[in-house]
Amino acid sequence: MPVIALTQEMGSLAKDVAIELGRVSQLEVLRHEVLEGVAGRMQVSTSLISRLREGKAGLMERLKSDHDTEAVYTAKEVYALAGRGNVVLRGWGATCLLRDVPHVVTVRITRSFDKRVDWLMEHLGTDDRDFAQAEVRRSDDAHATRMHDRFGVTWGDPLLYDLVLNTDRVTVESCAAQILHLAGRPEFAETEASRAKLQSLALNSAIRAALRDNESTREVNIEVDSSQGKVVLQGIVLNDAERSETARVASAVAGAGNVDNQLRIMAVTRRFAHAKT
Repeated sequence: MPVIALTQEMGSLAKDVAIELGRVSQLEVLRHEVLEGVAGRMQVSTSLISRLREGKAGLMERLKSDHDTEAVYTAKEVYALAGRGNVVLRGWGATCLLRDVPHVVTVRITRSFDKRVDWLMEHLGTDDRDFAQAEVRRSDDAHATRMHDRFGVTWGDPLLYDLVLNTDRVTVESCAAQILHLAGRPEFAETEASRAKLQSLALNSAIRAALRDNESTREVNIEVDSSQGKVVLQGIVLNDAERSETARVASAVAGAGNVDNQLRIMAVTRRFAHAKT
Protein backbone atom coordinates (compact mmCIF):
# COMPACT_ATOMS: atom_id res chain seq x y z
CA MET A 1 0.00 0.00 0.00
CA PRO A 2 2.44 2.75 -1.13
CA VAL A 3 2.20 6.19 0.35
CA ILE A 4 4.12 8.84 -1.60
CA ALA A 5 4.60 12.40 -0.39
CA LEU A 6 5.70 15.01 -2.95
CA THR A 7 6.72 18.62 -2.59
CA GLN A 8 4.62 21.39 -4.10
CA GLU A 9 6.94 23.85 -5.84
CA MET A 10 5.36 26.24 -8.33
CA GLY A 11 6.18 25.22 -11.89
CA SER A 12 8.18 22.14 -10.90
CA LEU A 13 5.79 19.72 -12.67
CA ALA A 14 5.16 17.89 -9.37
CA LYS A 15 1.44 17.93 -10.18
CA ASP A 16 2.12 16.21 -13.51
CA VAL A 17 4.28 13.61 -11.76
CA ALA A 18 1.49 12.96 -9.23
CA ILE A 19 -1.05 12.48 -12.01
CA GLU A 20 1.32 10.13 -13.83
CA LEU A 21 1.81 8.10 -10.65
CA GLY A 22 -1.94 7.74 -10.39
CA ARG A 23 -2.25 6.77 -14.06
CA VAL A 24 0.36 4.03 -14.11
CA SER A 25 -0.06 2.59 -10.61
CA GLN A 26 -3.70 3.14 -9.69
CA LEU A 27 -2.63 5.24 -6.71
CA GLU A 28 -5.20 7.76 -5.52
CA VAL A 29 -3.93 11.27 -6.19
CA LEU A 30 -5.21 13.61 -3.50
CA ARG A 31 -5.82 17.13 -4.70
CA HIS A 32 -8.26 19.18 -2.65
CA GLU A 33 -9.04 16.88 0.27
CA VAL A 34 -6.62 18.50 2.74
CA LEU A 35 -7.64 22.02 1.71
CA GLU A 36 -11.33 21.28 2.12
CA GLY A 37 -10.78 19.48 5.42
CA VAL A 38 -8.73 22.29 6.98
CA ALA A 39 -11.04 25.06 5.72
CA GLY A 40 -14.09 23.19 6.94
CA ARG A 41 -12.71 22.68 10.44
CA MET A 42 -11.59 26.31 10.68
CA GLN A 43 -14.90 27.47 9.21
CA VAL A 44 -13.20 29.69 6.65
CA SER A 45 -13.19 29.62 2.87
CA THR A 46 -10.86 27.35 0.92
CA SER A 47 -9.69 30.42 -0.99
CA LEU A 48 -8.46 32.04 2.24
CA ILE A 49 -6.42 28.95 3.13
CA SER A 50 -4.99 28.89 -0.39
CA ARG A 51 -4.05 32.59 -0.23
CA LEU A 52 -2.35 32.12 3.13
CA ARG A 53 -0.34 29.16 1.86
CA GLU A 54 0.73 30.92 -1.32
CA GLY A 55 1.64 34.16 0.43
CA LYS A 56 -1.16 36.04 -1.31
CA ALA A 57 -3.20 36.91 1.77
CA GLY A 58 -3.46 40.55 2.77
CA LEU A 59 -2.02 41.94 6.00
CA MET A 60 -5.33 41.83 7.89
CA GLU A 61 -6.03 38.28 6.73
CA ARG A 62 -2.61 37.19 7.96
CA LEU A 63 -3.01 38.93 11.30
CA LYS A 64 -6.44 37.40 11.91
CA SER A 65 -5.41 33.91 10.92
CA ASP A 66 -4.73 31.26 13.53
CA HIS A 67 -1.65 29.58 12.08
CA ASP A 68 -1.24 27.17 15.02
CA THR A 69 -4.75 25.84 14.58
CA GLU A 70 -4.25 25.53 10.84
CA ALA A 71 -1.11 23.46 11.50
CA VAL A 72 -2.97 21.17 13.92
CA TYR A 73 -5.84 20.56 11.50
CA THR A 74 -3.47 20.11 8.55
CA ALA A 75 -1.54 17.40 10.40
CA LYS A 76 -4.77 15.58 11.25
CA GLU A 77 -5.88 15.60 7.62
CA VAL A 78 -2.51 14.46 6.25
CA TYR A 79 -2.12 11.57 8.72
CA ALA A 80 -5.70 10.43 8.15
CA LEU A 81 -5.29 10.44 4.36
CA ALA A 82 -1.91 8.67 4.55
CA GLY A 83 -3.52 6.00 6.71
CA ARG A 84 -5.77 5.05 3.79
CA GLY A 85 -2.72 3.85 1.85
CA ASN A 86 -2.24 3.74 -1.93
CA VAL A 87 -2.12 7.51 -2.10
CA VAL A 88 -0.04 10.36 -3.46
CA LEU A 89 0.03 13.45 -1.25
CA ARG A 90 1.37 16.68 -2.71
CA GLY A 91 2.29 19.65 -0.55
CA TRP A 92 0.86 20.50 2.90
CA GLY A 93 4.18 19.66 4.58
CA ALA A 94 3.44 15.96 4.00
CA THR A 95 7.10 15.23 3.32
CA CYS A 96 7.99 16.50 6.81
CA LEU A 97 4.92 15.18 8.63
CA LEU A 98 5.39 11.68 7.23
CA ARG A 99 9.16 11.34 7.01
CA ASP A 100 9.35 9.31 10.26
CA VAL A 101 7.01 6.68 8.81
CA PRO A 102 9.32 4.07 7.24
CA HIS A 103 7.03 2.97 4.39
CA VAL A 104 6.35 6.52 3.14
CA VAL A 105 8.51 7.67 0.20
CA THR A 106 9.26 11.40 0.41
CA VAL A 107 10.22 13.08 -2.85
CA ARG A 108 11.21 16.57 -3.89
CA ILE A 109 10.34 17.48 -7.46
CA THR A 110 12.28 20.54 -8.56
CA ARG A 111 13.27 22.49 -11.66
CA SER A 112 15.40 25.49 -12.58
CA PHE A 113 14.00 28.90 -11.73
CA ASP A 114 13.88 30.03 -15.37
CA LYS A 115 11.95 26.93 -16.45
CA ARG A 116 9.48 27.45 -13.64
CA VAL A 117 9.00 31.06 -14.73
CA ASP A 118 8.45 29.86 -18.32
CA TRP A 119 5.83 27.41 -17.04
CA LEU A 120 3.98 30.13 -15.13
CA MET A 121 4.00 32.53 -18.11
CA GLU A 122 2.51 29.81 -20.30
CA HIS A 123 0.06 28.79 -17.56
CA LEU A 124 -1.17 32.38 -17.14
CA GLY A 125 -0.96 33.26 -20.83
CA THR A 126 1.22 36.30 -20.15
CA ASP A 127 4.45 37.68 -21.63
CA ASP A 128 5.21 39.71 -18.48
CA ARG A 129 8.36 37.93 -17.31
CA ASP A 130 9.01 40.29 -14.39
CA PHE A 131 5.56 39.54 -13.00
CA ALA A 132 6.06 35.79 -13.38
CA GLN A 133 9.46 35.93 -11.68
CA ALA A 134 7.97 37.85 -8.76
CA GLU A 135 5.15 35.31 -8.42
CA VAL A 136 7.53 32.34 -8.32
CA ARG A 137 9.74 34.09 -5.75
CA ARG A 138 6.70 34.99 -3.62
CA SER A 139 5.50 31.39 -3.68
CA ASP A 140 8.98 30.09 -2.78
CA ASP A 141 9.31 32.56 0.10
CA ALA A 142 5.89 31.57 1.48
CA HIS A 143 6.76 27.87 1.37
CA ALA A 144 10.22 28.39 2.87
CA THR A 145 8.84 30.51 5.71
CA ARG A 146 6.07 28.06 6.55
CA MET A 147 8.39 25.03 6.52
CA HIS A 148 10.89 26.81 8.77
CA ASP A 149 8.25 28.08 11.19
CA ARG A 150 6.31 24.82 11.33
CA PHE A 151 9.04 22.19 11.22
CA GLY A 152 12.28 24.12 11.83
CA VAL A 153 13.75 22.95 8.51
CA THR A 154 15.28 24.61 5.48
CA TRP A 155 12.94 24.14 2.56
CA GLY A 156 14.73 22.29 -0.22
CA ASP A 157 17.34 20.65 2.01
CA PRO A 158 17.97 17.36 0.13
CA LEU A 159 18.38 15.48 3.42
CA LEU A 160 14.65 15.94 4.02
CA TYR A 161 13.81 13.61 1.14
CA ASP A 162 14.38 10.04 0.02
CA LEU A 163 14.63 11.15 -3.59
CA VAL A 164 15.21 14.47 -5.40
CA LEU A 165 14.25 14.69 -9.07
CA ASN A 166 15.00 17.52 -11.51
CA THR A 167 12.38 17.81 -14.25
CA ASP A 168 14.82 19.90 -16.32
CA ARG A 169 16.59 16.63 -17.08
CA VAL A 170 14.14 13.88 -16.14
CA THR A 171 10.77 13.49 -17.84
CA VAL A 172 7.54 13.25 -15.89
CA GLU A 173 7.23 9.60 -16.95
CA SER A 174 10.77 8.79 -15.77
CA CYS A 175 10.16 10.60 -12.47
CA ALA A 176 7.10 8.42 -11.83
CA ALA A 177 9.04 5.27 -12.76
CA GLN A 178 11.90 6.18 -10.37
CA ILE A 179 9.50 6.88 -7.52
CA LEU A 180 7.59 3.64 -8.01
CA HIS A 181 10.85 1.71 -8.20
CA LEU A 182 11.92 3.15 -4.85
CA ALA A 183 8.49 2.51 -3.31
CA GLY A 184 8.87 -1.14 -4.26
CA ARG A 185 12.24 -1.58 -2.57
CA PRO A 186 12.49 -3.46 0.77
CA GLU A 187 13.40 -0.29 2.66
CA PHE A 188 9.90 1.05 2.00
CA ALA A 189 7.93 -2.12 2.56
CA GLU A 190 4.94 -1.59 4.79
CA THR A 191 5.34 -3.48 8.06
CA GLU A 192 3.37 -3.87 11.24
CA ALA A 193 5.79 -1.45 12.92
CA SER A 194 5.48 1.19 10.17
CA ARG A 195 1.67 0.95 10.23
CA ALA A 196 1.75 1.30 14.03
CA LYS A 197 3.94 4.41 13.71
CA LEU A 198 1.50 6.04 11.31
CA GLN A 199 -1.49 5.08 13.45
CA SER A 200 0.14 6.65 16.52
CA LEU A 201 0.87 9.88 14.65
CA ALA A 202 -2.70 9.93 13.36
CA LEU A 203 -4.13 9.37 16.84
CA ASN A 204 -1.93 12.09 18.38
CA SER A 205 -3.00 14.57 15.72
CA ALA A 206 -6.68 13.64 16.07
CA ILE A 207 -6.51 14.32 19.81
CA ARG A 208 -4.76 17.67 19.28
CA ALA A 209 -7.44 18.63 16.76
CA ALA A 210 -10.22 17.60 19.16
CA LEU A 211 -8.65 19.73 21.90
CA ARG A 212 -8.67 22.69 19.47
CA ASP A 213 -12.31 22.02 18.62
CA ASN A 214 -13.33 22.22 22.28
CA GLU A 215 -13.79 25.75 23.64
CA SER A 216 -12.57 24.86 27.13
CA THR A 217 -9.39 23.10 25.94
CA ARG A 218 -8.55 25.22 22.89
CA GLU A 219 -5.63 26.93 24.60
CA VAL A 220 -4.25 23.83 26.27
CA ASN A 221 -0.66 23.24 25.15
CA ILE A 222 0.47 19.77 26.15
CA GLU A 223 2.38 16.76 24.89
CA VAL A 224 0.29 13.95 23.41
CA ASP A 225 2.06 10.67 22.77
CA SER A 226 0.61 7.30 21.95
CA SER A 227 1.68 3.74 21.27
CA GLN A 228 -0.58 0.87 20.23
CA GLY A 229 -3.64 2.93 20.98
CA LYS A 230 -2.55 3.89 24.48
CA VAL A 231 -2.22 7.66 24.95
CA VAL A 232 -0.10 9.55 27.48
CA LEU A 233 -0.87 13.18 28.22
CA GLN A 234 1.97 15.22 29.72
CA GLY A 235 2.44 18.88 30.52
CA ILE A 236 0.97 21.56 32.69
CA VAL A 237 -2.61 22.79 32.79
CA LEU A 238 -4.28 25.59 34.67
CA ASN A 239 -6.42 23.71 37.18
CA ASP A 240 -8.23 20.48 37.99
CA ALA A 241 -11.16 21.31 35.73
CA GLU A 242 -8.86 21.83 32.75
CA ARG A 243 -6.99 18.63 33.57
CA SER A 244 -10.20 16.61 33.70
CA GLU A 245 -11.68 18.17 30.57
CA THR A 246 -8.47 17.57 28.61
CA ALA A 247 -8.49 13.91 29.56
CA ARG A 248 -12.19 13.64 28.72
CA VAL A 249 -11.67 15.08 25.23
CA ALA A 250 -8.68 12.79 24.61
CA SER A 251 -10.65 9.76 25.81
CA ALA A 252 -13.48 10.60 23.43
CA VAL A 253 -10.99 10.15 20.58
CA ALA A 254 -8.79 7.33 21.91
CA GLY A 255 -11.48 5.36 23.70
CA ALA A 256 -12.30 4.99 27.36
CA GLY A 257 -9.46 3.52 29.41
CA ASN A 258 -6.81 4.30 26.80
CA VAL A 259 -5.62 7.63 28.23
CA ASP A 260 -2.94 7.92 30.90
CA ASN A 261 -3.47 11.39 32.33
CA GLN A 262 -0.09 12.60 33.64
CA LEU A 263 -0.98 16.28 33.40
CA ARG A 264 0.18 18.44 36.27
CA ILE A 265 -1.50 21.47 37.75
CA MET A 266 0.28 24.80 37.49
CA ALA A 267 1.74 25.69 40.90
CA VAL A 268 0.68 29.35 40.77
CA THR A 269 -2.61 29.59 38.90
CA ARG A 270 -4.20 32.82 40.05
CA ARG A 271 -2.16 35.12 37.83
CA PHE A 272 -2.62 32.91 34.75
CA ALA A 273 -6.30 32.39 35.44
CA HIS A 274 -6.70 36.16 35.51
CA ALA A 275 -4.77 36.44 32.24
CA LYS A 276 -7.17 34.03 30.55
CA THR A 277 -10.32 35.96 31.49
